[in-house]
Amino acid sequence: MSSSDHDRPESTTHHTATPAVGADSPFRPASARDDAPQYVLPLVVRIEKAEPPARTDALETAARAVLVLLSDERALGDGEWAATVRAWQDARIRKVVRRARGAEWRKAATLPGLTVHGDAAEVRVFPPVPLDGWPKELAKLQVSGTELDDPGPVEAPGNGVPVLWLSPELEMSAGKAMAQVGHGAQLAWWALDDAARAAWRAADFRLAVRTATPAHWARLTTDGLPVVRDAGFTEIAPNSATVVADHPALSR
Repeated sequence: MSSSDHDRPESTTHHTATPAVGADSPFRPASARDDAPQYVLPLVVRIEKAEPPARTDALETAARAVLVLLSDERALGDGEWAATVRAWQDARIRKVVRRARGAEWRKAATLPGLTVHGDAAEVRVFPPVPLDGWPKELAKLQVSGTELDDPGPVEAPGNGVPVLWLSPELEMSAGKAMAQVGHGAQLAWWALDDAARAAWRAADFRLAVRTATPAHWARLTTDGLPVVRDAGFTEIAPNSATVVADHPALSR
């Protein structure tokens, strides 16, 4: 995978007939989003040579990291990150996943942001930056090399756990999939009311990432749930459905 494969892991989002109730949900025409200044949300996953995280753990941690940033007081109201978060959400919702280890990881951790821990995975999410204005500590990090595996079968998600379902029809690198499930988590966040958001946050944004069976995927994509559709710049064809956000509060 070349570095350009993740430089723009952008996905447009297809919203269902049920509109999101969150006041921060940018249901704007695509042309309006394209005309706005473009920002990107950087995510850095820690991948040490000796002990890389499991793929599912990394995906779930990346999705939770997006939610942690969206709900952080610095990203809301008059918070110090709020203006750039709003600008990012006014445009195309771009996320870029890079990897770091050792000294690179320690340098990245000195920049303003939030580190989210999974079972073993660590992902740091940073406030959005202009598309061509990356901090040098992050710009030099590699995009390729985020190939991760699960050491064994992944158990079924527990009852009542929000699930970000990956398409069974597509093959994506771990970095690409991390960006896509981040999009899915964000769509779910926008679609929830304040009470459901508060409950999810109180549960430390517990969620699962799993690959759907073909039959289940066919149902999911027609059930009125938020669906991520990729713009097709990297790895997969344009308008491909990559993730369905299945939160219990949206399935009632």
